[in-house]
Amino acid sequence: MLTTPPLALYVHFPWCVQKCPYCDFNSHALHGELPADRYISALLSDLDAQAATVAGRPLVSVFFGGGTPSLFSPDSLANLISAIHERFKVEDPVELTLEANPGTIERGRFAEYRAAGVSRVSLGAQTFAASKLAVLGRIHGPDDTRRAATELHAAGLDNFNLDLMYGLPDQTVAEAVADVEAALALEPAHLSHYQLTLEPGTVFAAHPPSLPTEEICDDILAACQSRFAAAGFARYEVSAYARAGRACQHNLNYWQFGDYLGLGAGAHGKLTDPARDVIERTRQPRDPRRYLKADPAGMVTETVPRAERPFEFMLNALRCVTGFDAKLFEARTGLACDDIAPTLESLVARGLLMRELGPQIPARWRPSERGFRFLNEVLLDFLSSDRKISSDVGRSAVL
Repeated sequence: MLTTPPLALYVHFPWCVQKCPYCDFNSHALHGELPADRYISALLSDLDAQAATVAGRPLVSVFFGGGTPSLFSPDSLANLISAIHERFKVEDPVELTLEANPGTIERGRFAEYRAAGVSRVSLGAQTFAASKLAVLGRIHGPDDTRRAATELHAAGLDNFNLDLMYGLPDQTVAEAVADVEAALALEPAHLSHYQLTLEPGTVFAAHPPSLPTEEICDDILAACQSRFAAAGFARYEVSAYARAGRACQHNLNYWQFGDYLGLGAGAHGKLTDPARDVIERTRQPRDPRRYLKADPAGMVTETVPRAERPFEFMLNALRCVTGFDAKLFEARTGLACDDIAPTLESLVARGLLMRELGPQIPARWRPSERGFRFLNEVLLDFLSSDRKISSDVGRSAVL
């Protein structure tokens, strides 16, 4: 039976100083003055409209992503945070994350962001090699990241994440491990570790750099994971590692197929209505100019067909090291776990999933190490027949 999951809030800030050549997110190079007041005003109108649709449900987390939210002043974000608290019951304390670019932070700003209500920061370090930052089109240098981390600690924001990328152009195992060592020296609470991929529509896709082989990337990942574990960082998601108690609650809500409102240009949302047995996806206009001109009716809402709920659930749940149990699947999809039993059994038999069962523990499935390596292949098994037909153009490129 479908039940109401926890509700989070995602707010998208679409502007960056410049567009990175690998980035396929909805981000736009800033030309001219940042329309901060107009954008916050549009977010407030959007917030009013969406708050009315969730009947006073409390928020378990808030995430300001981008783009580069740290282009906006602490005062601008303070006004938005205050409005969120006025319109919602917000858990206390709440995890409120701000994504920040080390190159867009003025000295002292982190203390002001904390005073505004930010409790967690995600810092886009990517690498500590200056030459590779230049290739990636980043506007900051290694010392900017170090200064930002120092200021985070000084501001009392020790719950911060560092984003790292690996598989960078011509990167060696030693260089990747050096990045991890440099990141650990800054004493973050959380590390995200992503492989650089060539996404369609990006500059790198049109003009591919020389990337390490898959064998080298496998060696990089193994070496870095060993270093994370030795430093006390537990892997809890495909690309996420955290100290005890510091897993990102906002992302965990995504991975457990929770609900979330999406505010801002290009933002996506998901809402569950058990009374109607409906799960809906929402999306906002991608172009910031359109978003600024649109009224709340500019948001598009689409129902997730029942046949696609297993894939939608697994797309999230199978990113987690702990996987999922039958109770969570049934509560978040409204479907019986027996409906997908043949697929689960097939994946277990092929060594892609592991089934855990104890005397007082409900059955739980999680990806094996091999399953994590071939997660796209695992997910494709849960596609509905119609979507499988449409994806025949290339199995490994679907996700």
